[in-house]
Amino acid sequence: MVVLAALTALSGLLALLAGAYGLRQTRRISAAGQVAEALVKPPQPGLDRPLLQFETADGRVVEVVSPVPRSRRRPLPEGGHIRLAYDADDPRETVLLGSERAGADWAFVVAGGALMVLGLVLGLLAL
Repeated sequence: MVVLAALTALSGLLALLAGAYGLRQTRRISAAGQVAEALVKPPQPGLDRPLLQFETADGRVVEVVSPVPRSRRRPLPEGGHIRLAYDADDPRETVLLGSERAGADWAFVVAGGALMVLGLVLGLLAL
């Protein structure tokens, strides 16, 4: 029972850290990143997310897989343009302005916290 409690608490900690990291990255890129217009291209065979092609401030053309899946309520318009922010040091790190995925990151934080509490309760009950 103690091993189960420890594994539950550890998995909760990992989920909490993953969510916190995602929130931090989204906030950092949205606040300090470069803004660009990206062309929405159709997904490559085998991918469910469209490709985004944009030009960085230093003139490089970058093509990345969209961080937003096609199954969202407002799918990205193929052939259209969207605004995104990207990390100047690593342009593959992008955030779609207006479509930030903070909800998923907050869900990881909450679920991770709940699993940590569950693990602690199980650990106390096992003693």
